[in-house]
Amino acid sequence: MLTILDKYILKRYLATFSVMLLLFIPIGITVDVAEKINKILENKVPIDKVLSYYVDFVIYFTNFLFPIFLFLSIIWFTAKLANNTEIIAILSSGISFRRFLRPYIIGATMVSIFALLMGFFLAPKASEGFKNFRYLYLIGNGKNEMRETGDVYRQISDTEFIYVSNFNQEVKTGYNFVFEKFNGEKLVYKISATSIQWNPKAKNYTLLNYTKRTVGELDDKIETEYSKQLKFNFDLEDLTPVVYIAETLNLRDLNKFIEKEKKRGSANINTYLVVKYRKYSIPISAFILTIIAVAVSSMKRRGGMGINLAIGIAIAFSYVFLDKIFSTLAEKSSVEPIIAVWIPNVVFGIMAFFLLRNAKR
Repeated sequence: MLTILDKYILKRYLATFSVMLLLFIPIGITVDVAEKINKILENKVPIDKVLSYYVDFVIYFTNFLFPIFLFLSIIWFTAKLANNTEIIAILSSGISFRRFLRPYIIGATMVSIFALLMGFFLAPKASEGFKNFRYLYLIGNGKNEMRETGDVYRQISDTEFIYVSNFNQEVKTGYNFVFEKFNGEKLVYKISATSIQWNPKAKNYTLLNYTKRTVGELDDKIETEYSKQLKFNFDLEDLTPVVYIAETLNLRDLNKFIEKEKKRGSANINTYLVVKYRKYSIPISAFILTIIAVAVSSMKRRGGMGINLAIGIAIAFSYVFLDKIFSTLAEKSSVEPIIAVWIPNVVFGIMAFFLLRNAKR
């Protein structure tokens, strides 16, 4: 049963977190609009596409900056409680510090469940829409960026390889497509096309400017057609650039995709594993950051709330910085992804333990 104290703190916890989101999201949208408005107008982007993009933008960045929003909101209202000597009154009444933490833990549980569901279902869809918009309309930061990092060259079986220069996720079309079939080290045949488009109803692909070169012992056989429909044994996801494919898959599809890439010996498997493990590590960070925030801000300081906020901001950005550093190490080096993703939580978990023990005193 929740007591009056539990309801009071829990209400402040959830309300302040919600207000923090409502304050920062419009600021983020305003900054993004100011940066992108010229390109949006230049490319005559339909208003419905722009509105859809900013819905995805809100979900994408809420998920990305979730630890900072949560931490600052707890620091804010807890420091206010301490500044008004409410915490001193609560603890002086005989309530232990551990009992005082209970509504915070309940609030962290609710927020972590929300973050877990967002990471599993909402964030992947939002990430796909967010990145597709950049790819289609924001030429300077999107299309050129995707052209530089969007080349896909994959081995789809022991004897088959595919290549596509870039892939438009929205219209399911890839460009400069090449399919190669080998027998050992010998090329059996090569299919090339200027574009390849997925046909969802027929469950096949349409190739424009199709050319098939079959290698013979004395002479090669060349077949050409303007348009040809074919079925291949690779999935649509195999054409998607590595730069964002894992972020656009829900948990079930991501697990299937990772298993398939492991069998193929993909060089990018660590990138996919980092995305998967972060779906679990971010919700757990809600508990760790909640404890740190309460331990730091529950004491009334001479400098007032400003000192608590300054300490909170420094800790929050340190967490995000450490998380980014180790995620990059997992993707670019031999560090195990699961270890790299969980190191920030372990480090800050230890910090939470010592800060909480000091706060109890």
